[in-house]
Amino acid sequence: MKKILPGLFRRGLFALAGVAISAGAILALAAGQIAAQQKTVKIGFVSTFSGPTAVIGNDMRNSFELALDHLGRKMGGLPVEVIYEDDQQKPEVGKQKTEKLIQSDKVDFVVGYIWSNVLLASLKPVIDSKTFLISSNAGPHQIAGELCSPFFFSSSWQNDQTPQAMGHYMNQKGVKTLFLLGPNYTAGKDMLAGVAATFKGKVIGEELTKWPDQLDFSAELSKARAAKPDAIFVFYPGAAGVQFLTQYAQAGLKGKIPLYTVFTIDSLSLPRQGDLALGVPGVQQWVNDLPNAANKKYVADFKAKHKAYPSFYGAQTYDAANLINSAVVAVKGDLSNKDAMRDEMRKANYASVRGPYKYGNNHFPIQNFYLQDVVKDSEGMLTLKTVATIVENNRDRFHNECPMK
Repeated sequence: MKKILPGLFRRGLFALAGVAISAGAILALAAGQIAAQQKTVKIGFVSTFSGPTAVIGNDMRNSFELALDHLGRKMGGLPVEVIYEDDQQKPEVGKQKTEKLIQSDKVDFVVGYIWSNVLLASLKPVIDSKTFLISSNAGPHQIAGELCSPFFFSSSWQNDQTPQAMGHYMNQKGVKTLFLLGPNYTAGKDMLAGVAATFKGKVIGEELTKWPDQLDFSAELSKARAAKPDAIFVFYPGAAGVQFLTQYAQAGLKGKIPLYTVFTIDSLSLPRQGDLALGVPGVQQWVNDLPNAANKKYVADFKAKHKAYPSFYGAQTYDAANLINSAVVAVKGDLSNKDAMRDEMRKANYASVRGPYKYGNNHFPIQNFYLQDVVKDSEGMLTLKTVATIVENNRDRFHNECPMK
C-alpha cells in the first residue's frame, strides 16, 4: 500500500492539475471572447467647436452623428466611440489635439478638419502612426501632391477643384476681366490659384486679407471698384462671408459688378445673409437637392432633427462616416487589417450623398461639380438649388505629383 498510494496520489494531483489548466483555458477563452465583444471602433474627430466658426464644426458633428444613427451606432458589428476635439481654429492646437487622440486615446481613425493650415499641421503625427485620416473638408494641394499618403483620404475635394469649376462657368458667361479676393492662408491661396488656372480672361487685381481676424473689407472693395473688372471672385467661408456680402452691397457694388463665389454662401450663412445672397452663383460638388436616394434620406432626416438644411460641410462629413463604415464592414471588424481597409476605401463603395464618385491615386475624389443658386423653398426658407452640371468627373491637378500610383 505504501508503494501504491504515492502513485495514486501523484496521478490524482496531475488529474486535478489538468482540470485546473482546462478551467483556466476555458476562463481565458471566455475572457478573450468578452474582450472581443467589448472592442469598439474608436474615432477621433477634430474640428472647431468654439468661437464664431463653431457653427461649422457643430454642423459637421450633427451630420456625423446622424450617419452613426443611420448605421445603428455600429460598424462591422462593433459599437462606435467618437472623441470630439476642438482645434479652436489654431494649427498648434489642432496638432496638439490630434497627437492626444493618437498617443493617449489610441483611436482607429481620425476625421474632420475644416481648415487647411490646421490639417497640414496635424498630418504628420497621424500618418507616422499609420492611422487612417479622413479629411471631410480641408484639401490643401500639398496633400494631393508630394505629401499624399496611403493613410490619407478626402471625402470632400482638393481646394483648387471648386474654384476651377467656377472659372469654367465664368468663361461660359463671357467674363473677360476679374478681380480676386480671399483670406491669406493656405486654402485662400489655393482657391485664388484654382480659379486663375481655368479662367481664360485677365486677372486685373488680387487681394489677400488677414485671416481669421479681418472682417472689414472696405479698402479691398474700393480697390476692386477702381479696377473696374467685369466681375469679382471671392472665397470667404463662415462669418467672413456674411460680412463680405453685406459690405459688398453697402458699397453699392451689387447689381453693378457681378459677384462669383465658392464656399461663401451655404446653408449656415444664408439665414444671416438673407436676400443679399440672391443672384450670387456658387459652385459645389454637393447640393441639398441632388436626386439620389442616400441624399434624400440624409437631407430629410437632418431637417426633421435640426429644423434646418444641412451644409456641404455636413454632407462631406456624413460621407466620411460611411466611408469608414465601408472599410470596417469589409474586414468584418478586424481593424488590424489595414491593407484590406485601404483597398476598400479606394473603391468608394458606399452610397455617397453626392452620388457615385471614384478616387484618384492620391485618394482625392474624381467627381462632378454643380452650379448652385439661392432660391426660396415652399416654406419661404432660403436654400440652394442645383442649376446645372459645370464639370463631370473632375480630377485635381496635383495628382501627378503624388508618388502613389
